[in-house]
Amino acid sequence: MSFGNFSSNNRNAPMSEINTTPLVDVMLVLLIIFIVTAPLLTNTVSINLPNSKSVATPDAPDVVNLSINDKGKMFWNELEINRKELPKFLSQAMIDSKGKTELHIRADRETKYFKITEIMSEAQKAGIVKLGFVSKVADK
Repeated sequence: MSFGNFSSNNRNAPMSEINTTPLVDVMLVLLIIFIVTAPLLTNTVSINLPNSKSVATPDAPDVVNLSINDKGKMFWNELEINRKELPKFLSQAMIDSKGKTELHIRADRETKYFKITEIMSEAQKAGIVKLGFVSKVADK
């Protein structure tokens, strides 16, 4: 280890070099500690689990597509419906899916916003809480 220099001039001057030996020693000790303890951190308990034959029940919601063309006609999953029939269809969808209906609205860009808000209001009255708007990705 070097604590000074061999030059005879300026013996009492402070050293301008950094001694990195203690740093390297500490890093090597830490490296050895991590190498030894790393395999101990993994849990490798072997358990023989039983086989099951049950099937998981899907909780996927029933998706209903409500389309509105530029003339204001409404289509319930491609079946043309009247505006007055919409509350009946929404209520029936909630009953059939046991409250897990998801409404996707596909409206033409020329559709008035007021018509869409009416549909949203009817869906809320029927108890539908998941509502989505479907659109096309714009070309760049």
